[in-house]
Amino acid sequence: MGGAPVSGPIPPQVDVLVVGGGLAGHAAALAAAEDGAVVLQVEKQPVTGGSTVLSAGLSAFAGTDEQAEAGVQDSVTLLHDDILATGFHKNDPRLVDLYCSHQAETYRWLKALGVRYGNLHAAAGQSVPRSHPTDTRRMLDLLASRAAELGVQLRTGVRAQHLVREHGRVVGAVLEASGTAVEVRAGSTVLASGGFARDRALLDKFAPQMALALQAGGAGNVGDGLRMAWQLGADVIDTPFIKGTYGIYPLPHDGEHGTGIHAIYKGGIAVNVHGKRFVDESLPYKVVGDANLAQPDGRSVQLFDSRVLRASDAAVPIFDFEGRRDSGILVEADTVEELAAAMGLDVAATAATVAEYNRRIRTGEHDELGRVHLSGGVGEIFPLVEPPFYGHLSGTVVLATYCGLVVDRALRVHDVLGDPIDGLYAAGEIVGGFHGAGYMTGTSIGKAGIFGRLAGRSAAAAASGVPR
Repeated sequence: MGGAPVSGPIPPQVDVLVVGGGLAGHAAALAAAEDGAVVLQVEKQPVTGGSTVLSAGLSAFAGTDEQAEAGVQDSVTLLHDDILATGFHKNDPRLVDLYCSHQAETYRWLKALGVRYGNLHAAAGQSVPRSHPTDTRRMLDLLASRAAELGVQLRTGVRAQHLVREHGRVVGAVLEASGTAVEVRAGSTVLASGGFARDRALLDKFAPQMALALQAGGAGNVGDGLRMAWQLGADVIDTPFIKGTYGIYPLPHDGEHGTGIHAIYKGGIAVNVHGKRFVDESLPYKVVGDANLAQPDGRSVQLFDSRVLRASDAAVPIFDFEGRRDSGILVEADTVEELAAAMGLDVAATAATVAEYNRRIRTGEHDELGRVHLSGGVGEIFPLVEPPFYGHLSGTVVLATYCGLVVDRALRVHDVLGDPIDGLYAAGEIVGGFHGAGYMTGTSIGKAGIFGRLAGRSAAAAASGVPR
């Protein structure tokens, strides 16, 4: 399908209505259909994909075939502890437990549908390598194809205007297509419409600290699903924890597709315009993103050598260093001094910073900023000594907001008084409470698949009147 537009008449009544065409929406629609529900899935953009297809495509799973083949020892307990630690224990433990309890079966479910994962990587917040890369467009197409076989009706270019509630229960939504509004009745409704990374007004309201951050993510992520739920009194959580992602190239360039790179996780360092390091580069990239916003103009340089460049992986956008070099984004020089001069950094200070970083590694002295590993608790740091040297101008970008609706273990949306809103479920980025004050790489795509599948099953059960 490739995310192509899907048209046709909109059915007036279904068992389950799913709003959103990213991974959470596709997983919810398919899971509901597998449980026998008649499903309508709508996406307001002309094509499906949302932020899912703009992401690095990494899912955080533990105990997988890929880890076994690579000799990686992981466990559900370690995954659980890493998520809580990365979120500074501000996460809702019920949702972390839910993720960890269902991650293995969701992984198997996706693989049974034909999803394939590439070489493992360690990244932000991970004690062991558990970032599983995949082709997200292909993954969505596999889910959509199977859903179509089960009768799911997918419509693109259809926007949900507002939810319809009668006698305290959400009974569907008013949809708009080609300028015409139509009411669709549904036994249950699943909101999987993403966050509000593309809505500057909401970012200014909830995250004024992101004033210097760029905006990216799905073009439709403007918070309309949140607003529809808010209108019914839905509660929200984690708005103080909205953070940007470090590593995006902050100037217009054809080689930047919205993800940036993380050379710091393969051995590089981050320096500001004064040539000084300012953060432990092994920290989660949203923590590094905050530290970067505190630098002059909210920008810095990822500085690395040829050894780091050789760790490039074209299948994972955030680690595709050679692709950045070939596109002309990277600045290359034979010496650190030449690189600093070419990038407008303080030459003497940059050279001194790299020399001191290398010296401490060689002598085994404690890193002045506390860096011990390449990323999280994985990988040994090494001196940057192999020319040529490379620099990547880096900003902070809001790719996703990771705050949102309060839900329970059945993914039912709750109102501000703590009561479930009957008939309304949510999954994906629109859900708050899971990530807490930080973000472990791979848990966004992971959460979309896991919670989307669970929300679809819960919605189907509620629509049929059978409790689950």
